[in-house]
Amino acid sequence: MIRRAPFLILLRFCRMGKMACSGYPPFQGRIVLSEMPAHRLAALIRSKEVSALEVAESFIDNIEASDSRICAFLYTDFSYTRDVARRVDEELKSATKLSPLAGVPIAVKDMILTRDMPTTAGSKILEGWIPPYNATVIERISRARMPILGKTNQDEFGMGSSTEYSAYKTTRNPWDLSRTAGGSGGGSSAAVSASQAPLALGTDTGGSIRLPAHCTGTVGIRPTYGSVSRYGVIALASSFDQVGPCSSNILDAALLHEVIAGYDPADAVSIKDQDLNFSQAAYEGANRGISGVRLGFVNPSNWCNSKITDLFGRTLKSLESEGAVLHEVQFPNFDHAVQAYYLIMQAEASSNLSRYDSIRFGPQEMAASASGTVSKTRSIRFGPEVKRRILLGTHILSAGYYDDFYMSAQKIRSLVKRDFAKIFSLVDVLLLPTAPTPAFKLGEKIDHHTSMYKSDTATTPASLAGLPAGSIPMGVIDGLPVGLQIIAPGQFDSRVYSTGAAIEQIIGDIHAMKNTKHNTGQTA
Repeated sequence: MIRRAPFLILLRFCRMGKMACSGYPPFQGRIVLSEMPAHRLAALIRSKEVSALEVAESFIDNIEASDSRICAFLYTDFSYTRDVARRVDEELKSATKLSPLAGVPIAVKDMILTRDMPTTAGSKILEGWIPPYNATVIERISRARMPILGKTNQDEFGMGSSTEYSAYKTTRNPWDLSRTAGGSGGGSSAAVSASQAPLALGTDTGGSIRLPAHCTGTVGIRPTYGSVSRYGVIALASSFDQVGPCSSNILDAALLHEVIAGYDPADAVSIKDQDLNFSQAAYEGANRGISGVRLGFVNPSNWCNSKITDLFGRTLKSLESEGAVLHEVQFPNFDHAVQAYYLIMQAEASSNLSRYDSIRFGPQEMAASASGTVSKTRSIRFGPEVKRRILLGTHILSAGYYDDFYMSAQKIRSLVKRDFAKIFSLVDVLLLPTAPTPAFKLGEKIDHHTSMYKSDTATTPASLAGLPAGSIPMGVIDGLPVGLQIIAPGQFDSRVYSTGAAIEQIIGDIHAMKNTKHNTGQTA
């Protein structure tokens, strides 16, 4: 096969149709396919200016060149990627009507079941396990003809905020290889940030899509709870878990969200009637701007470092100068949300992870008896952070502690929901910094569990309430990206996209603000 390394294509003009609306202009001149956003790649493929196979090869090249340093992927299957891309090209020749993202490659978090590809949840207890079926979201991206590049790294069973608790490797931040890419889904966001994939799927329990987006300068969306099927997604905490998109910009996230969202009878909490016009909301937000939008905010100075607090304040002033209406709101139970989240999450996780007995799936560590084999396998193959949380969760649910811990946390959850209801009676969306600090150094917090948990301070409230929330790039501090979180009322995901697209136009491309993509002096 002849490759046009590094897949540079000279284009005089790209006819984008609807994609070439105000706020999303077409590219002109010399471009690199792997650095283009997904919506533009999709338009090029549909117009046959490039083939889906060429697009796939550009990202495969990037993965092969850089992932030994980034460590975003746990597994790749490029033969499958190429087969799907070729199928798209053949269907285009026969004028088959295809989905808006047909031919655009995607990476998938290892928490999501993929038939014929290993799914381990970042754990040795599922090492080598290949599921017999696909998750609903995988079926939907397959029907959309999106080639899967591979499975991305994560903290074991989604328990972590840095991807350092993966049983296999530690994902590194493409902006600075000495720092975390966030967690638990650092692999998905790092892959997008490093131009290894234009899109990725993640799962968000308490911030596992949004925190990595903050750390890597990408966009990460947690949809309304129940709006995207959890069927075939390995459960961490069932009342929180939600699949969502990772991308380089708001419009791409909206397009992917439209592919994966919708009712699924296989998921007991799936919402039947949904508004799925997310890309239209993004177009309208980019065109209309932020004028007249009521933006709520909470003063972050008591939980954010001073540099993020200052940047957040400057961002609010910029939005106000563009016509946004600012309201500082009261959030009485904000400070209690992260503690309540961890109590409930650990209780649910201890129950969900009891199914991993080494008998039905996964490798076994043999002992003299069946019960001994189960005990030995769980002891050896669960990592220390998973074992810690299982023990804590079991303790929380035990007699004598259930009311004091679990039920008290559920009461706080109800109060957080009540706080949000009051806030959204006053404003359209709520803005917060996504995290208290920029990406921290690898190893800095791995033995300081409380400090690690506090990384989720701003992301857990939306999870407790089941609300849609997204992190978009807010700016760069000391060479590292930081995120702005947008939270909307339940089933108003379109507000995250319209507001995010408007803010995106004002803030601009943060990648132009960095001095070098790898502050360690290394290149990906």
